[in-house]
Amino acid sequence: MKKLFTLTLLLSYFLHASQASTPTQQPLFNITDTKGNTYQIQGTDNGLKVKGMENKVLFLEFFGHRCPPCLATIPHLIELQKKYPEKLAIISIEVQGYNNAQLQKFVAKKGMNYIVVADEKSDNLVNYISQRAQWKGSIPFMLALDTKGNVQFIQAGLIPQASLDALVQKLLKK
Repeated sequence: MKKLFTLTLLLSYFLHASQASTPTQQPLFNITDTKGNTYQIQGTDNGLKVKGMENKVLFLEFFGHRCPPCLATIPHLIELQKKYPEKLAIISIEVQGYNNAQLQKFVAKKGMNYIVVADEKSDNLVNYISQRAQWKGSIPFMLALDTKGNVQFIQAGLIPQASLDALVQKLLKK
Protein backbone atom coordinates (compact mmCIF):
# COMPACT_ATOMS: atom_id res chain seq x y z
CA MET A 1 0.00 0.00 0.00
CA LYS A 2 2.86 2.35 0.86
CA LYS A 3 4.49 1.63 -2.52
CA LEU A 4 1.24 2.35 -4.36
CA PHE A 5 0.80 5.61 -2.44
CA THR A 6 4.38 6.67 -3.21
CA LEU A 7 4.03 5.88 -6.92
CA THR A 8 0.72 7.74 -7.06
CA LEU A 9 2.30 10.75 -5.37
CA LEU A 10 5.25 10.77 -7.79
CA LEU A 11 3.00 10.41 -10.82
CA SER A 12 0.81 13.23 -9.54
CA TYR A 13 3.87 15.47 -9.26
CA PHE A 14 4.74 14.96 -12.92
CA LEU A 15 1.17 15.12 -14.20
CA HIS A 16 0.06 18.19 -12.27
CA ALA A 17 3.22 20.28 -12.36
CA SER A 18 1.82 22.18 -15.33
CA GLN A 19 -0.95 23.67 -13.19
CA ALA A 20 1.48 26.19 -11.72
CA SER A 21 0.57 29.79 -12.49
CA THR A 22 3.81 30.50 -14.34
CA PRO A 23 5.62 28.11 -16.65
CA THR A 24 8.99 26.96 -15.40
CA GLN A 25 12.17 26.99 -17.45
CA GLN A 26 13.18 23.36 -17.86
CA PRO A 27 16.73 22.16 -18.51
CA LEU A 28 18.11 20.75 -21.73
CA PHE A 29 20.30 17.63 -21.72
CA ASN A 30 22.48 16.04 -24.38
CA ILE A 31 23.05 12.35 -23.77
CA THR A 32 25.33 10.14 -25.86
CA ASP A 33 24.70 6.43 -26.27
CA THR A 34 27.24 3.62 -26.60
CA LYS A 35 27.17 3.95 -30.40
CA GLY A 36 28.13 7.62 -30.26
CA ASN A 37 24.66 8.99 -31.12
CA THR A 38 23.65 12.12 -29.22
CA TYR A 39 20.06 12.79 -28.16
CA GLN A 40 18.69 16.12 -27.02
CA ILE A 41 16.25 15.87 -24.10
CA GLN A 42 14.21 18.83 -22.88
CA GLY A 43 12.55 18.72 -19.48
CA THR A 44 8.89 19.76 -19.54
CA ASP A 45 6.39 20.46 -16.81
CA ASN A 46 4.82 17.02 -17.34
CA GLY A 47 7.74 14.91 -18.51
CA LEU A 48 10.37 14.99 -21.25
CA LYS A 49 10.68 15.75 -24.94
CA VAL A 50 13.33 13.80 -26.84
CA LYS A 51 14.23 15.32 -30.19
CA GLY A 52 13.59 12.82 -32.96
CA MET A 53 11.34 10.62 -30.84
CA GLU A 54 8.19 12.66 -31.04
CA ASN A 55 4.97 10.61 -31.25
CA LYS A 56 6.63 7.53 -29.75
CA VAL A 57 6.03 5.91 -26.40
CA LEU A 58 9.24 6.31 -24.38
CA PHE A 59 10.58 4.05 -21.68
CA LEU A 60 13.36 5.72 -19.69
CA GLU A 61 15.01 3.07 -17.54
CA PHE A 62 17.81 3.25 -15.00
CA PHE A 63 19.59 -0.07 -14.56
CA GLY A 64 22.78 -1.64 -13.30
CA HIS A 65 25.12 -4.19 -14.82
CA ARG A 66 25.25 -6.15 -11.52
CA CYS A 67 21.52 -5.97 -10.72
CA PRO A 68 19.72 -9.33 -11.17
CA PRO A 69 16.25 -7.81 -11.78
CA CYS A 70 17.81 -5.35 -14.26
CA LEU A 71 19.51 -8.19 -16.12
CA ALA A 72 16.20 -10.09 -16.22
CA THR A 73 14.52 -7.06 -17.82
CA ILE A 74 16.98 -6.78 -20.74
CA PRO A 75 15.48 -9.64 -22.85
CA HIS A 76 12.00 -8.17 -22.31
CA LEU A 77 13.11 -4.76 -23.55
CA ILE A 78 14.86 -6.35 -26.55
CA GLU A 79 11.63 -8.12 -27.51
CA LEU A 80 9.53 -4.99 -27.05
CA GLN A 81 11.89 -2.95 -29.24
CA LYS A 82 11.60 -5.65 -31.94
CA LYS A 83 7.81 -5.68 -31.65
CA TYR A 84 7.35 -1.88 -31.74
CA PRO A 85 10.34 -0.52 -33.72
CA GLU A 86 8.51 2.56 -35.02
CA LYS A 87 6.28 3.21 -31.99
CA LEU A 88 8.54 2.68 -28.96
CA ALA A 89 11.82 4.26 -27.91
CA ILE A 90 13.75 2.76 -25.01
CA ILE A 91 16.56 4.66 -23.32
CA SER A 92 18.43 2.78 -20.59
CA ILE A 93 21.00 4.52 -18.45
CA GLU A 94 23.49 2.34 -16.57
CA VAL A 95 23.97 3.72 -13.05
CA GLN A 96 26.30 1.19 -11.38
CA GLY A 97 29.54 2.69 -12.61
CA TYR A 98 30.33 1.22 -16.01
CA ASN A 99 32.16 3.71 -18.17
CA ASN A 100 31.24 4.03 -21.84
CA ALA A 101 33.86 1.52 -23.05
CA GLN A 102 32.77 -1.11 -20.51
CA LEU A 103 29.13 -0.51 -21.36
CA GLN A 104 29.78 -0.89 -25.09
CA LYS A 105 31.07 -4.43 -24.45
CA PHE A 106 28.13 -5.18 -22.14
CA VAL A 107 25.60 -3.99 -24.77
CA ALA A 108 27.23 -6.12 -27.48
CA LYS A 109 27.33 -9.20 -25.22
CA LYS A 110 23.66 -8.83 -24.26
CA GLY A 111 22.49 -7.91 -27.78
CA MET A 112 20.72 -4.78 -26.57
CA ASN A 113 18.89 -3.25 -29.56
CA TYR A 114 17.80 -0.04 -27.89
CA ILE A 115 19.52 3.13 -26.69
CA VAL A 116 21.95 2.50 -23.83
CA VAL A 117 23.85 5.29 -22.10
CA ALA A 118 26.60 5.28 -19.49
CA ASP A 119 25.95 7.60 -16.56
CA GLU A 120 29.10 9.52 -17.50
CA LYS A 121 27.46 10.36 -20.86
CA SER A 122 24.03 11.28 -19.46
CA ASP A 123 24.69 15.03 -18.94
CA ASN A 124 23.19 15.15 -15.44
CA LEU A 125 19.87 13.65 -16.60
CA VAL A 126 20.06 11.05 -13.83
CA ASN A 127 20.22 13.77 -11.15
CA TYR A 128 17.38 15.69 -12.80
CA ILE A 129 15.09 12.64 -12.83
CA SER A 130 16.18 11.74 -9.31
CA GLN A 131 15.07 15.15 -8.06
CA ARG A 132 11.86 15.36 -10.12
CA ALA A 133 10.68 11.82 -9.32
CA GLN A 134 12.19 11.72 -5.83
CA TRP A 135 14.01 8.57 -6.92
CA LYS A 136 16.25 7.15 -4.19
CA GLY A 137 18.37 4.91 -6.40
CA SER A 138 16.45 1.61 -6.45
CA ILE A 139 16.92 -0.20 -9.73
CA PRO A 140 15.53 -1.05 -12.13
CA PHE A 141 13.62 2.23 -12.20
CA MET A 142 11.41 3.13 -15.13
CA LEU A 143 9.46 6.11 -16.35
CA ALA A 144 6.98 5.51 -19.16
CA LEU A 145 5.94 8.51 -21.22
CA ASP A 146 3.06 8.72 -23.66
CA THR A 147 3.40 9.88 -27.26
CA LYS A 148 3.18 13.51 -26.11
CA GLY A 149 6.12 13.12 -23.70
CA ASN A 150 4.02 13.15 -20.53
CA VAL A 151 4.94 10.78 -17.71
CA GLN A 152 2.16 8.24 -17.29
CA PHE A 153 3.84 5.52 -15.23
CA ILE A 154 6.68 5.26 -12.72
CA GLN A 155 7.93 1.99 -11.28
CA ALA A 156 10.85 0.86 -9.17
CA GLY A 157 11.50 -2.85 -9.47
CA LEU A 158 11.02 -5.59 -12.02
CA ILE A 159 8.09 -5.25 -14.41
CA PRO A 160 6.95 -8.48 -16.13
CA GLN A 161 7.16 -8.55 -19.92
CA ALA A 162 3.38 -8.92 -20.34
CA SER A 163 2.87 -5.80 -18.21
CA LEU A 164 5.39 -3.83 -20.25
CA ASP A 165 3.68 -4.90 -23.48
CA ALA A 166 0.26 -3.92 -22.10
CA LEU A 167 1.71 -0.57 -21.01
CA VAL A 168 3.02 0.16 -24.52
CA GLN A 169 -0.38 -0.67 -26.02
CA LYS A 170 -2.19 1.50 -23.48
CA LEU A 171 0.11 4.49 -24.03
CA LEU A 172 -0.20 4.21 -27.81
CA LYS A 173 -3.96 4.74 -27.43
CA LYS A 174 -3.59 7.98 -25.42
